[in-house]
Amino acid sequence: MSEVFEGYERQYCELSASLSRKCNSAGLLPDGEEKKQKISEVQTGLDDADVLIRKMDLEARSLQPSLKAVLLAKLREYKADLSKLKREAKKISSAKTGQVSREELLESGMADAESVSMGQRERLAMSTEKVNQSGERIRESRRTMLETEELGGSILQDLHQQRETLLHSHHKLHGVDEAIDKSKKVLTSMSRRMSRNKWIVGSVIVALVLAIIFIIIYKVSHH
Repeated sequence: MSEVFEGYERQYCELSASLSRKCNSAGLLPDGEEKKQKISEVQTGLDDADVLIRKMDLEARSLQPSLKAVLLAKLREYKADLSKLKREAKKISSAKTGQVSREELLESGMADAESVSMGQRERLAMSTEKVNQSGERIRESRRTMLETEELGGSILQDLHQQRETLLHSHHKLHGVDEAIDKSKKVLTSMSRRMSRNKWIVGSVIVALVLAIIFIIIYKVSHH
């Protein structure tokens, strides 16, 4: 339900009830300045009611089709109510002294006031209930927003901690890479030394073998 339409609706219901009471009291007054003042107040109120009806009509037509149909149906009731108030005001303003007895005005006025006030009370009760429901929805949305904000803060904190952990792990991995590079260099150096040592040992062995062969040949030749 449109909150704007509900606001206009509440204003109209209150104004309609007030106009109905003023029409009844004006009908019971004798011709004179007091009655003219009442009729003037009623006419001003009717003009204000016309403005509210037009505002409700514009608001209802600006909404989606499903909601628009419901509000326009309610608006037809308000227009009928306003037409009834206008007829009553016209009847009072054009009536001459003695044309309508006070008893008839009192009887019809009380009946009209009772039927109008009952309708207005029902509409006001419905409007109040809808406003309360809207307020509850707003409070629930606010609670959800606060919970979401709190959850978001917790998630951001967790992400920050995870980022710190990843950075720490990255530094450790960087240190491991450096250690591996150093180990590679040491192993390469050792491998080169071992290769040189193999050549030296091989040369020594070859020299020893040649020396032994030379000694054997020498001994054999001198026997």
